Amino acid sequence: MTDAVAMAVGNRRVLARLSNASKTYPFTATTRQRLALLTGLMRGNSPQTGFTALKNVSLEVCAGESLAVIGENGAGKSTLLKMIAGVTQPTAGSLEVNARVGALLELGAGFNPEYSGRDNIALACALQGLTREETAARLDGIIAFADIGVHIDQPVKHYSSGMVVRLGFAVATALKPDIMITDEVLAVGDEAFQRKCTRWVEEYLSSGGTLLLCSHVMYHVQKLCTRALWLDHGEVRAFGAASDVVRDYLAYHEAKSPSAAPAVVAQEGKSDEPVGDVYRLTDFAVENLSGDPVESLPFNGALVVHGAIRSPDGRMPHAAVAIVRADGTPVFATSSEVDAHHLMKASDDRYAFRIGFDPLTVLPGHYIIRVHALDPEALRVTDTQERTLVVGGNERYMGLVKLPYSWLD
Repeated sequence: MTDAVAMAVGNRRVLARLSNASKTYPFTATTRQRLALLTGLMRGNSPQTGFTALKNVSLEVCAGESLAVIGENGAGKSTLLKMIAGVTQPTAGSLEVNARVGALLELGAGFNPEYSGRDNIALACALQGLTREETAARLDGIIAFADIGVHIDQPVKHYSSGMVVRLGFAVATALKPDIMITDEVLAVGDEAFQRKCTRWVEEYLSSGGTLLLCSHVMYHVQKLCTRALWLDHGEVRAFGAASDVVRDYLAYHEAKSPSAAPAVVAQEGKSDEPVGDVYRLTDFAVENLSGDPVESLPFNGALVVHGAIRSPDGRMPHAAVAIVRADGTPVFATSSEVDAHHLMKASDDRYAFRIGFDPLTVLPGHYIIRVHALDPEALRVTDTQERTLVVGGNERYMGLVKLPYSWLD
């Protein structure tokens, strides 16, 4: 690490910098390849052949920013995050980091299975350079966050996978890193623990923390991050404002296959009844302006989508509404959080939503009206329901929607 990387760029303080960084994993499938690699390393040479996971990536991570790393499987996202976390080093180019890094990549991977949870907390803190006094000051908070009860004094080898995840997250977040690296972290643990993780991430960002997020859910990218890096076969395909990069990324997938595009809002479950301690859709209807349920509409007809979401803790959830073609092609989506709209409290534990499309300008065809229940932070989809809709008509326009236009002289 060098002090140079912490220099101010304008009003920004750079915490990490990659300059033309590349990472090649050597081929070691055969004895001949392993011997060649060993011989080269003993001579101080870099691997000559192998799989290049990253190629000439240049990037600056500044204090207080939130950066998403997106791309298809195998694009090099995890390699980039592991490089910044110090798990691996570039085989070419340079990497400078001058910050305490917390990595939520493989939660619990560094735990000693023979040690108790309490002992593993002490070990993890020591490896991060904390003194015994600093570890003791954080211990109660870590144990409370993990919330695994008496198991904290049992060997980790007897833990369930969920308990290991809880302990790993609790340790990582208690160290108050300058840079927090997360890899689909909002998808770990049970429902209650995911809400706890979500709240922590939001509080971390609001307090000036720096976030590196790897996610396939574009809604999380747009919600949490201001900038995004799109990797494609190890190379930078796009880098800039999160909204611009996500738009191009979704368009790329839609061009490949309409059904292959990563969802802007993830679907995590469907249910007609509230189950468990989560925000659930209890009502969902698709109607015309007269309040009659409809399964079909004429072209340019009016549509009203309404329903209610059960809140297990009395807090106001959010609702998202999406229209997609029957083949999965996204047409339009919005949410109450995006529009700063407050759902109406219908009872102690139910919040109602209502949204109208007048006229509904999608072209004739088969569609799906999809409604999502979101948590109060508008980060997690907790329930999804959908209805089919047929839009009729003999219009000769092409595409998905009719746009206002006029022929000009």
